[in-house]
Amino acid sequence: MRLLLIRHGDPDYEHDCLTARGRQEAAALAECLCRQKIDYFYVSPLGRAQETARYTLRAMDRTAETLEWLREFPAQVDINGVPALQDAYPDTPKNADGSFRRRIAWDMLPRICCEQEIYRTENGWRQSLVAQHSDMEAVYDRVCAGLDELLSRHGYVPENGCLRAQRANDDTVACFCHFGMISVILSRLWGVSPFVPWHNTVVLPTGVTELYTEEREEGLAHFRCTRLGDCGHLYAAGIEPAFSGRYCERFTDDTLH
Repeated sequence: MRLLLIRHGDPDYEHDCLTARGRQEAAALAECLCRQKIDYFYVSPLGRAQETARYTLRAMDRTAETLEWLREFPAQVDINGVPALQDAYPDTPKNADGSFRRRIAWDMLPRICCEQEIYRTENGWRQSLVAQHSDMEAVYDRVCAGLDELLSRHGYVPENGCLRAQRANDDTVACFCHFGMISVILSRLWGVSPFVPWHNTVVLPTGVTELYTEEREEGLAHFRCTRLGDCGHLYAAGIEPAFSGRYCERFTDDTLH
């Protein structure tokens, strides 16, 4: 089985849609994907993912199933009254009453993961301050349940960290979603903390992550990644990948910190 995890195009987050640049990216992606064999399409319910997928679906005269759990990873942290979390999530905006607003769980400074091993282990993060002051654990488990159901639907049943190949196949399954969600899916497939891909990888808009099952023992499969955030379709179309999803290369850069 081949699994494609595709990030949406350059986003207008305020209106949950694509920018003009994002629409160009989605069109270039569709031109590439329509030449491939793709058997099943799934898409996040959010507008930017739906709009990105629409270009490919129209080009291939196909439809997609919307899966609620594919939306951008929504877990949020409450840093009020916890100085260590206020250090981990700097520049958090405040409400009118002076309290801190909630922050997306994966938007933590990488330094914290470097200093605290608990965030880098498969289950250690569940005992972390972030988990204690957020709904991250419940949301993560809900996403994993959705992924497990999807894989089982296509013949691969999660079992003891591997996959039981009950119906081995060469199908291609494409999921249009979000960078934070792609990282969570990879963490589940690879048995690592989600903070590892969150802080050590980046998938730029319309980037394609490709995984294949390998069945080296009869009935047992494992996913291996052949491409991570591939933007070759953009370069082929003469489009420079958008910056969205990255932070500054140098602290003095006039970009996101």
